[in-house]
Formats: sequence, structure tokens, C-alpha cells
Amino acid sequence: MKRVIKNYQIYKDPISQFIGLRFSKRSNNVLIFELNKESRMGASIDMLFVFYPINVVWLDKNKKIVDIKKNLKPFTPLIIPRKKAKYILEFTNPISMKIGDTIKF
Repeated sequence: MKRVIKNYQIYKDPISQFIGLRFSKRSNNVLIFELNKESRMGASIDMLFVFYPINVVWLDKNKKIVDIKKNLKPFTPLIIPRKKAKYILEFTNPISMKIGDTIKF
């Protein structure tokens, strides 16, 4: 199923990607991190200094969902996707997406 994301910000530079949601307040925006290449370890994240639960969705180069983690707890040290990813979406809103869906933004 195709899903459309609205109200998003794309981060391509490593510093913005490192900061992400750290020390931020909850928002309805979706943060999209565009990585240089598809990777599992390069697409890993941590929840250090994120003070609220978030949802994370990993997409491959074709913007197809390859992994989803719901309600990740604050201060989780390392989360690695199951498959290689090119994009990472972080947000707080409830999600109705599933692995295999295609995302448009």
C-alpha cells in the first residue's frame, strides 16, 4: 500500500542526523534522515537524550518499508534495522504502516 507523508523535514547532513530528536519537545512533524547509501549499521540509531517514546520506520532506496519499531523507549542505546535502509523516519504520532508499504514524501 502507498502511504503519503505530510509535515516532514528532511535531514541530509550528518550533524543534523546525529542531533535528530535529542533534547527536543514532541512535535507532529516527521523527521526524515536521508543516508548516503543503504546500510544496516549506517542506519542504526540510539535514543540517548530523547525524553519521550517515538516510532521509527526504515525505508530502502525505493522508499519501501523494511523495518518498523513502535514506541521506542527513551535512552535505548542502539537500534539496528533488520535490513539495509536508505531513509529513516522518526515521529511521535501513532502509525498504521506495515513492512512492505511504500512511502511518498
